[in-house]
Amino acid sequence: MSAQDVNKNSRRNFIGTAVKAAMVTAVTGGQLNAIASNHKAAILSASPVVPSLVGTSFTQLPLPYAYTALEPFIDAITMEIHYSKHAAGYAKNVQDAAAAENVNSNSNLEDVLQKISGYSTKMRNNAGGHYNHELFWNCMKAAPAGAPTGSFATAINNSYGSLDAFKTQFADAAKNRFGSGWAWLVVTPDKKLAIGSTANQDNPLMDVSTFKGFPLLGLDVWEHAYYLKYQNKRADYITAWFNLVNWEFVAARYEKAMQ
Repeated sequence: MSAQDVNKNSRRNFIGTAVKAAMVTAVTGGQLNAIASNHKAAILSASPVVPSLVGTSFTQLPLPYAYTALEPFIDAITMEIHYSKHAAGYAKNVQDAAAAENVNSNSNLEDVLQKISGYSTKMRNNAGGHYNHELFWNCMKAAPAGAPTGSFATAINNSYGSLDAFKTQFADAAKNRFGSGWAWLVVTPDKKLAIGSTANQDNPLMDVSTFKGFPLLGLDVWEHAYYLKYQNKRADYITAWFNLVNWEFVAARYEKAMQ
């Protein structure tokens, strides 16, 4: 092959490579925005929808943070035992109760709670336990807790005078609950804020509860929630817990309740 033929082949190869590169660049450039858009959409669609805002399922959901995330206010060992043993037990048992009592476990648990008097003690205890814990995990986040904002902050101030005054009244409800149970902030049927407590795993959604409303914030005062770190000092646990309150989540529930 002559030098001239070699040069021609080289030019052809160069031009062919350049054209292919340009085509790839054009395709890639055209796809980049689509890929980025699809990636963004995937992220948005994968963002967790807080189940306690749209209805609680009969299945235990993943904890929204690591066991260590609430240190030093709630220790990792307590969180692991609380979530993987106590709460997991309620989730399993409520599914067993649903199967035994012909309850559709694909429905919202709230529907069962509002008619709990028509079900067994097993259903009452475990449906309440599962619902309460699924709410409880979302009522907390890693410190610092910050403070309520917006219309929810206004409602707190109008109802209790200040956030500190609210904390005092809520802490009293938690401290004064004899034995095991929960302290609650709810929106009542007449759209007012109220603080109260329930025994065992009952909650304000239940038709058997004397304290009724839509739960915004719940605090577990069973000893398994705090005993490893605080022993019998429930008041210290309650004080520490306020460092973890997820006010954004609570405010979102308030907005839903006020619709």
